[in-house]
Amino acid sequence: MARQALSGARLFDGTRFHDNSTLLIANGKIEAIVPDGETISDCEQIDLAGGILAPGFIDAQVNGGSGRMLNDDPSSASMFMIAEGHRPFGTTSLLPTLITDVEGTVEHAISAAAVAVAAGRGVAGLHLEGPHLAPSRKGTHLAKYMRPLQDSDVDRLTSAATGISTLVVTLAAEQVTPAQVSRLANAGVIVCLGHTDSDAASALRLFDAGARGVTHLFNAMSGFGHRQPGLVGAALDHPDVWGGIIADGHHVDPLALRVALRAKRGPGRLYFVTDAMSLVGQERDHFTLNGRTIWRKQGGYCSRLALEDGTLAGSDLDMASAVRFGVQYLDLSLGEALRMASAYPADFLRLHDRGRLMPGMRADLVHLGEGLHVRQTWLGGAASGQAG
Repeated sequence: MARQALSGARLFDGTRFHDNSTLLIANGKIEAIVPDGETISDCEQIDLAGGILAPGFIDAQVNGGSGRMLNDDPSSASMFMIAEGHRPFGTTSLLPTLITDVEGTVEHAISAAAVAVAAGRGVAGLHLEGPHLAPSRKGTHLAKYMRPLQDSDVDRLTSAATGISTLVVTLAAEQVTPAQVSRLANAGVIVCLGHTDSDAASALRLFDAGARGVTHLFNAMSGFGHRQPGLVGAALDHPDVWGGIIADGHHVDPLALRVALRAKRGPGRLYFVTDAMSLVGQERDHFTLNGRTIWRKQGGYCSRLALEDGTLAGSDLDMASAVRFGVQYLDLSLGEALRMASAYPADFLRLHDRGRLMPGMRADLVHLGEGLHVRQTWLGGAASGQAG
């Protein structure tokens, strides 16, 4: 692949902004950021004509896209389609997410993810959200398929982690033991707590055993109380715990998110996820999941997805919209909103080759124009995706 010089936009490298600068790309990777006007030879010159050039977005929780749900067809082809459906909205890496389903579906998803990750087409790993969740916090998951984690499940997951570099598993505290969490963490599995009524003490034991994050903070978990701080309180207080947040104006009130952002003790941080379903980028008003119809309801910052009884069923959110929401409603600076969509999820997922525009990293990029809408994305230095 020829060297490229991208200029004419304000550059954000994941840490700070660069004005009057050019980004050099070679062989699909970042070569350097140099001042405009510096002599550059043997390069394709690309004038971006304004806007902001930033690291491509990274989404740790994506159930569907391109009209496809991973649960309907847990294949590598589905994973590629989902990734392609989110690319016009700035997402260059994502984890296809399998929710609670019948036995055997997990095995298919694990095999497919190993193939998809190796292909380098935007699938960065796999997120297994279930079946080891608490029926009391099922959300849109089917409780009849939920069950405790068995040692045989741990064996399967630790084996899967050898073939999938980034494997996230969401577990309920009620369904696991600290010893099981330790085994998973020591094998490289990223363990998150979610869909649980866990009290704070139980959560802290599992965090100390190796659980590293929480899945969609506030949603489907024990909330924060002044005498019972719950999983929310434990996650905000534990310094090593990370948390995904769904910034769509439906899942969590912006006030609660602003409080959480100020309260989170680091170095663990909060980062954006979409929890997106198949309708992102689609015009349809409904789809089916596990035989149930999920409807798109218009209104608010973006439309919401819900079952007939009103239960939220994932989101209709894309990552560019989450960044805009962060700036408009969460009092975030543009740089921090961009970090929550790129650098922070990269750190949480241990994707050390992306999330920042640093020499040697993947040239996964997003070009944002007026109103922070996506003009273009690049995957490994190759332009792909149009305005979203």
